[in-house]
Amino acid sequence: MLSRFLRIVNISVAVIAILFVGCVYWYAIRPLPKTSGDITAPISAAATIQRDARGVPHIEAAAWQDAIFLQGYATAQDRLWQMDALRRFAAGELAELAGPEAVHLDQEARLLRMRGIAEANVALLSAEDREIMVQYARGVNYFIDTHRGDYPIEFSIPFHSYDPRPWTLTDSMLVGLLMFRNLTDTLAADTGRGVLLNMGADPAKFHLLFPAMAGGAVNPGSNAWAVSGAHTASGKPMVANDPHLRYNVPGTWYLVHLKAPGLNVAGASLVGVPCVITGHNDNIAWGVTNLEADVLDVYQEQIDMDSGRYLFQGKIEQAKLEQQVISVKGAKPIQIQAWLTRHGPVFNDKGKSYSVRWSAAEGFGFPFFKLNQARNWNEFRAALAPFWGPGQNFVYGDRQGDIGYQATGRVPIRRNFDGNVPLDGASGQFEWDGYIPFDQLPSVYNPASGIIATANQNPFPKDYPYRVDGNFADMYRVRQIRALLGSKAKLTVDDMLATQKDVYSSYDLFLAKQAVDACTKSGNPPKNEMLKPAIDVLRQWNGQMEATQAAPAISDLFSKELQLALMKILLPKAATLPDVMPRPQVVETLLRERPRGWVPNDDWDAWLVSAFVRALDHGREKMGGAVADWHWGRLLFWKFDHPVLKNLPPVEWFFDFTYQRKSGPFEMSGSSTSVKQTTTVLGPSERMVVDMGDLDRSVQNLVLGESGAVSSSHFEDQWPAYYYGKSFPMQFDHVDAKETLKVKPQ
Repeated sequence: MLSRFLRIVNISVAVIAILFVGCVYWYAIRPLPKTSGDITAPISAAATIQRDARGVPHIEAAAWQDAIFLQGYATAQDRLWQMDALRRFAAGELAELAGPEAVHLDQEARLLRMRGIAEANVALLSAEDREIMVQYARGVNYFIDTHRGDYPIEFSIPFHSYDPRPWTLTDSMLVGLLMFRNLTDTLAADTGRGVLLNMGADPAKFHLLFPAMAGGAVNPGSNAWAVSGAHTASGKPMVANDPHLRYNVPGTWYLVHLKAPGLNVAGASLVGVPCVITGHNDNIAWGVTNLEADVLDVYQEQIDMDSGRYLFQGKIEQAKLEQQVISVKGAKPIQIQAWLTRHGPVFNDKGKSYSVRWSAAEGFGFPFFKLNQARNWNEFRAALAPFWGPGQNFVYGDRQGDIGYQATGRVPIRRNFDGNVPLDGASGQFEWDGYIPFDQLPSVYNPASGIIATANQNPFPKDYPYRVDGNFADMYRVRQIRALLGSKAKLTVDDMLATQKDVYSSYDLFLAKQAVDACTKSGNPPKNEMLKPAIDVLRQWNGQMEATQAAPAISDLFSKELQLALMKILLPKAATLPDVMPRPQVVETLLRERPRGWVPNDDWDAWLVSAFVRALDHGREKMGGAVADWHWGRLLFWKFDHPVLKNLPPVEWFFDFTYQRKSGPFEMSGSSTSVKQTTTVLGPSERMVVDMGDLDRSVQNLVLGESGAVSSSHFEDQWPAYYYGKSFPMQFDHVDAKETLKVKPQ
């Protein structure tokens, strides 16, 4: 009887195992793309897609139209679900799949009229740019049409399965517009600062804590620099770039190499958008960082929300009514009605009506195909001239030995006002006066120093003829980059990588010294058993924000406590504070200058000690009472969760991924003020170093991998190199193909 029972159990286990393996094969393995062998496609002549050891496609075609077609096809092979998710997120169409919990995300996208702007941008395309978008969409759709029933696992989850709709030109626009929004959306920050003033903040203190030339404490940004051959071992310019964005699964970028007559370019493409965004061709290399200029203003409107009639310069104007419907899975559709004033769409917040003017709604230019083909500085600048945004700092180097810098994007002209708080929409005194012409934006060519570096700092000189405000970064990162680049006579690719992963923070070291000095001067320090060991740790620290050290954790806790204490000085009677904080440079300036009238009895040392003790108490709550056992990585860590598969508890463990099949948490080094700008939500989204002396010595890598399929060997294969600050050859002149897909014309 027992043997029969065991036999039944064994058979049952075997059946379950077979079913499980079958399901894994059917849903995860079978849909993996075909990357070798032969296929046919609607192209003009035979082409190949060679994939190197990391799965990066090197596409060679007889015409650039075919190369762009195959870029769309290859991207869909690896990232189709991500492409679909991005266009839905951008357009405000997530709730159609995700249900009510995604409605608020859709409402935010609908407020900014993302789909309407994207459709308008399609109408603005030149004939050549339209052809580029068409070929890319054709490639994506050819993959969709030839793989019905074989889509990635995210499309095939039982009870949640669906087929992707065809890719359109508007979809590519939406993906690009989503990046525009991510890099320039200051709506929440502007309204948050407005709340501070409405709550009775002292205007003088407010403007000191929140200057118009500086935004929030941490913004999506980047590092990019170019050095002339006088500073390099190869004797030719080198260009480095590491864009800092939110980390996500899959990652933002898709590496690709496109080769056809008149086109030979490699680098990082934006998933869903044709061409290479940052990279190099035969003759030039370029990198980008966010310009950070303010291109969005919020206006408080005097509007009747029933009729849409609103006041402007003493006259009544009629707003346009726009109606939209949000489809919601498992629930009734949600009707949205929004008024559109001369400034933009209207929304309500705490009983007040505001409108949003955003430069993205007022024009478009696609520079990347001509940029990919540019052969010199003049062609490079000519390609960038029509670029509307998001505004970027472009750094440049070429084989001839030249380096350069060009600011791009349309920056509003504000004659006599700043746009960092809500403006009076009725007065007519806060209107934009067009945009700064491209040829008047900051530009540098072959500087005497031989070094160009941008880390989102303000590039506009003090005597600039236009008033410009923005979310410009503090100077910590760019100062350290320049110091490191100037510390060695002949720089190599390894030196560039070392600079990209540098985690020194002069701001945090400054705070550590302030704490030590204040506690040393205090004649009657608080009784706190953590105080002395914390000061001992800080005294021996060198400012390196390493994950394994205690000092960075102490400094960061201290910084946050100081920011909060300054906000309480600004609003002493407030029960709750808005989620806006002064940035590090502001904190450091106050501590250096120590103005009167800010802290009790103007005793800054006592104020610092009090804040330091509170920071230590918070550290005890998070990490225990033994300060020497604290380490920064317990506060700064990343965890990679797949946005869909994390919600499948029965099989979630199987898709737990990233370096030795773990999703984290991974303790991280760096900080918001180190060159390796790393926070709990963002960090370097890819790294690239191009050596114009030998392009095959160039390197590039992503955070996770090239593929978005969790069952692919290229889903996470780049993470170890990324984590430890290493990289991979950016194959160009010589491609070591591990797989080759031959594409024959139909």
